[in-house]
Amino acid sequence: MYELIQVAEHTYYIDCPAKIGIYEDTDGIYLIDSGNDKEAGRKIKKILEQKNWHLKAILNTHSNADHIGGNQFLQKRFQCPIYCTPMENIIISNTILEPSFLYGGFPFKALRNKFLMAQESTSEDITSARLPKNFEVFSLPGHFWDMIGFKTPDDVYFIADCLSGEAILDKYHISFVYDVKKYLQTLDFICTLQGKLFVPAHAQATENIVPLAEYNKQKIQEIVELLLSFCQNPFSAEEILKKIFDHYHLTMDEQQYVLVGSTIRSYLSYLIEEEKLTTKIIDNRFLFQTV
Repeated sequence: MYELIQVAEHTYYIDCPAKIGIYEDTDGIYLIDSGNDKEAGRKIKKILEQKNWHLKAILNTHSNADHIGGNQFLQKRFQCPIYCTPMENIIISNTILEPSFLYGGFPFKALRNKFLMAQESTSEDITSARLPKNFEVFSLPGHFWDMIGFKTPDDVYFIADCLSGEAILDKYHISFVYDVKKYLQTLDFICTLQGKLFVPAHAQATENIVPLAEYNKQKIQEIVELLLSFCQNPFSAEEILKKIFDHYHLTMDEQQYVLVGSTIRSYLSYLIEEEKLTTKIIDNRFLFQTV
């Protein structure tokens, strides 16, 4: 874990739960995401020292805690700037917003953990970053508010959380999605890209990302059809969530309740927008039913 892997002349990634990218420029390195906590920051610092690398900047793909957890530690140690998109920057500097959004209210103590709430750091608009020549930034909406990916001049794509690995989908079935429609559009977009290598945060690096993108699409369609079948009779979001957990034999805890619960509500919104579900209120219960 936290092994440094070189994949092109100037491009590397650190193999860890949420892969961390590195691009080596002439006068320093750019870090793509920073891991899930202060300990990840320490391990990154050790790698930088072993390679005698100067950290020029951290480029965050988005504000989920497992991608920004090392930000504060590294920024304090190296006085480096951090860049992301404006919407994500709001959460990076006010990290209680992530568990608050997921829960839909003030998050109780069990939700204010390092997996859902990173330490805060100061970040700037990615458009103001002075990036290496031929280093590209592109939008990957759907998973979270305003996620982005990066393409290094070595033709290596870092594509963050725009898809999940097959093993993860086979085990958990439901990956976190904020906007299902935009997420599907991002999967289509990913399939059009041509590059030397694709590095997803939570899947193996691959030269051909299309099969995994298609697998993610299939899983989305599976969940859509499952929800439509559940809602032949009117059910509340809480009842639907229980049906999802029971169907996939998942074990609910506080963290899974908010992550899966938020995702299922996003699916329900998507199906309402697609005019496949309708809502009704009966005896002060807010219910969803297939059209």
